[in-house]
Amino acid sequence: MTRPPTSLWRDAWRRLLRNRAAVTSLAVIIVVVAISLTANVLAPYPFDQQDLDATDLAPGGSHLFGTDQLGRDQLSRLVYGSRISLAVALVDVLVVLLVGVPLGLAAGFIGRWVDVVIMRTVDVLLAFPNLLLVIVVITYLRAVLELPQSGLLSVVGAADKVTGGLLGVFIALGLVSWLTVARLVRGQVLTLKEREFIEAARMIGATDWRIMLRHLLPNTLAPIIVAATFGIPGAIATEAGLSFLGLGVRPPFPSWGILIAEGVRNMRAFPHELVYPAGVLAVTLICFSFLGDGLRDALDPKLKVD
Repeated sequence: MTRPPTSLWRDAWRRLLRNRAAVTSLAVIIVVVAISLTANVLAPYPFDQQDLDATDLAPGGSHLFGTDQLGRDQLSRLVYGSRISLAVALVDVLVVLLVGVPLGLAAGFIGRWVDVVIMRTVDVLLAFPNLLLVIVVITYLRAVLELPQSGLLSVVGAADKVTGGLLGVFIALGLVSWLTVARLVRGQVLTLKEREFIEAARMIGATDWRIMLRHLLPNTLAPIIVAATFGIPGAIATEAGLSFLGLGVRPPFPSWGILIAEGVRNMRAFPHELVYPAGVLAVTLICFSFLGDGLRDALDPKLKVD
C-alpha cells in the first residue's frame, strides 16, 4: 500500500523533527524569545538599579549571576539584553523580507535595466567590508545627530534616543543584510521563470504580478527561510561587536556586547562578569546556526522521507 502524497512543508517539518540538534536549538530559541518578551516579569531587578554596597558580588544569594562594578544585577541585565539582540534579529528579518526579496524578484523576473540597476547596487555595497561599512554609517550618523537639528533630523534624533542608540545600528544593518538574499532570490527566479508551469500561467492570461506572487515567490520561500535564519546570528554578532566597541546601544541600556566589554575589564578578578554574557551570546548564536542547518536539510527537496 502506497503512502498518500504529502506537501513539501509537511515533509520538511517531519525531517526537521528528526534533527535533534535543530529541535533542541529551536526549543532554546523559543525560551530566549519568551524570556525577552517577559523581561519585566522575570528580571529580579531593574536593569539600571545600582547598589554601591553590593558591587562585584560573586554569583549566589539574591544575585544568582552576581553583580557588576556598579552593583547592578547581572541576571537582570542579561535578561533585558536579550531584547536588544532579538530586536536586531527582527529588523534583519524584516529588511530581508521587505527589501531583499522584492528586489530579487524584480531583478530576476523583469530583467533589463531593472536587473542592471539592482545588481550593480548590490555589487557596489558588497565591495565594502560589511563591518567597516556599518561602522562608517553609525559613526557618521551619530556625529550628525549630536549637532543641533531641526525638521526631519530632529525626528531621527528623537527616534535614536528612544531606541537607546539602536537606530544607527538598524539603518547600517539594513544597508547590508538584504544583499545576499536579493542575489539568491534573483538566481532562483532566473532558473524558474523559464519552467513549464510559468509558461502555462502565461498561456491562461496570468499577469506578471500574479506570476511573481503566486508562482515564483512560493517556490523561492525555502532558500529565503534558510538564508534569513543564517543571517540572524550574523546580525546579533554584529550588534554585540558594535556594542563592545561602544557603537551599539548606549548605556545604561544593557546589551550582551556591553556586558562582555565590561566583563573583559574585570575578567581576572571577577571572571563571572565575562563568562555569563559571553556564554549566553555563544549559545544563542550556535542555536541559530544549528537551526539554519536543520532547515536547510529539511527544505532540500532532494531528500525524501521514508
